[in-house]
Parts: sequence; structure tokens; C-alpha cells
Amino acid sequence: MKRTNYFISFTGLIVCVILSSCGPGKKLVASRQHVNMLQMDSTNTHGLLNDCNSKVSDLSNQKTSLQNQNALIANDLKALNSSSKMTIAEQANRLKALQNMIQAQKDILSKLKNSISDALMKYKTDQLSVSIKDGSVYVSLQEKLLFKSGSDVVDPVGVAALKSLAAILNDTKDINVLIEGHTDNVPIKTRLFKDNWDLSTARATSIVRILTKDNGFDPKRISASGRADFRPVKPNDTVEGRAENRRTEVILSPDLNELYKLLDQ
Repeated sequence: MKRTNYFISFTGLIVCVILSSCGPGKKLVASRQHVNMLQMDSTNTHGLLNDCNSKVSDLSNQKTSLQNQNALIANDLKALNSSSKMTIAEQANRLKALQNMIQAQKDILSKLKNSISDALMKYKTDQLSVSIKDGSVYVSLQEKLLFKSGSDVVDPVGVAALKSLAAILNDTKDINVLIEGHTDNVPIKTRLFKDNWDLSTARATSIVRILTKDNGFDPKRISASGRADFRPVKPNDTVEGRAENRRTEVILSPDLNELYKLLDQ
């Protein structure tokens, strides 16, 4: 009986010793693990904090850069606004100059038309007409005043009319002259002229020679062109219409070089 009690007491002592030695050890290990985790978390937190500080610094630099750019843009806009005001003022002056120049050209054409009408007033309206069209003066000379049918030789009456016209042209500066020959749509084919193109061009050239060689008009300011029957003023289905289409037009246009120079500025 005593042995049994002694054994039980000894066993209990061992258990108590084991329990007393094992319990605090596990807590110590757990505590150390917890401390390690906290240290790792602290390290990570410091890393994140450093990253945030770096990003804050970058954003601050970007903000400063944007502020500088905005200041430059504001200065550019201010300068542009000032420049635009100057440009508007310059454009207003240029527009006024253009309007004055255009009006001056209109006045020249009107005066030229009146002078030519007065110089050729003795000729009948069915022989010639003078008008302003598309910014030019048109002197339309009918075939009956200038040529016999199918010929490019100018009749004496036509030569006299062209002499009177040349006197006005020689006194008018800054104009260019285009001579256009026109026919009706009746085909022509002779030893001299293969078709209406040939005839209309030859008639225009004959008038250019009279104005330049015989009356001293500047050859650099005049040219000849044949239109054949492709620009009629009346239908070609009547005798009267074909007669009006057989004409030579002297087209007087103002020299627009100064106007173009002003537009290019």
C-alpha cells in the first residue's frame, strides 16, 4: 500500500515537472515568432513609407514643372493676343487699301469705256458696241465693219475704226489687251483656212498687227486668240444670230499686278 502511494506521488511529480518545463517554453517560442513578424511588418511599413515619400517628392516636382509650363503658356497667350490685335489692325488697313485699289480700277474702266464710246460714236450700233463685263471693257466689232466673208484682211473702214481705238489705248496705261476672233457655226474650208479655228485666229492676228505695227501699241501688252464658233452670243439657227456671232472682240483688262502684290503680303 505504501509503495503504491509513493509511485503515484512520484509520477505526479514528474508530470508536474514536465508541465512546468514545457508550458513557458511554448509561450516563449510563440512570443519570439510574433516579435519576428512585427519586425518584418515594421520593415515592410518603412519600405512603403519610403516609396510614398518618393512619390510625394515626384508629384511635387511635377506640380512645379506644370506650374512653370502654365506660366509659359500664359505668357505665350498674352503675346499671341497682342500680336493678333496687331494683325487685325494690319488686315483692316490692307482691306481698305484693296477696296481703294479696286475702286480705282473700276473708275479707270468706266473712264476708258466712255472715252472709247466717244471716239467710235460715228459707227452704228450694228457695227460695234462697247460695254463693261467681268471687270473688263469689251469692244465688240462685227464682221461687216472689219472683214469680207471668209477673209482675214481688214477693210479700210475697219482700219479707220481701229486707228481711233489705238489712239485711246496708247494714252491708257496699266491695261492689257486681248483680241478674240469669233465665227458662226457654218463650216469653212478654203486654201487659206482649214476651219473656223484658222479663220478666227487669223482675224485676231490681223487686228493685233494693225494696232501694234501700224499704230504703235505696245506688243508686250496685247495677245491674239481664236475661239471659232464655240462662244456664240446668239443662237446660230437664224441669219441674224449668225451675223452677231461673226465678231472680233477687243477685251481691255486692268493690270492687276499691284493688286496681287497687295494680296500676297
